Amino acid sequence: METVRYIVSDVDAAIEFYTKQLGFELEERPAPVFAMVAKRDLRLWISGPGTSATRPMPDGRAPEPGGWNRIVVKVDDLASLVESMRANGVIFRNEIVTGPGGKQILAEDGVGNVVELFQAA
Repeated sequence: METVRYIVSDVDAAIEFYTKQLGFELEERPAPVFAMVAKRDLRLWISGPGTSATRPMPDGRAPEPGGWNRIVVKVDDLASLVESMRANGVIFRNEIVTGPGGKQILAEDGVGNVVELFQAA
């Protein structure tokens, strides 16, 4: 199973977003500042403030949420999912765009990261 780590500001909020909005399952919560959720062949490590993954680098930079790197969650009916997520207060960075491979939109997870929802053509 492939693993991605996301740095978040609020582990509980991240768990709620990924499990309630995108259908991930909570696998483990070994500490208040860390959790693992999974969907199909993807495991997401959720690292909050105080985890070893958030320790400053030797040059002083500190890992933080945000940016444009993202996981891609494949979905069957993008329009319906976006409508449901909007009704639940999820914020999107853009509208659905269509390209040669399919349709996509960028959702904010509420804790500083972006998730691409993708429906293949």
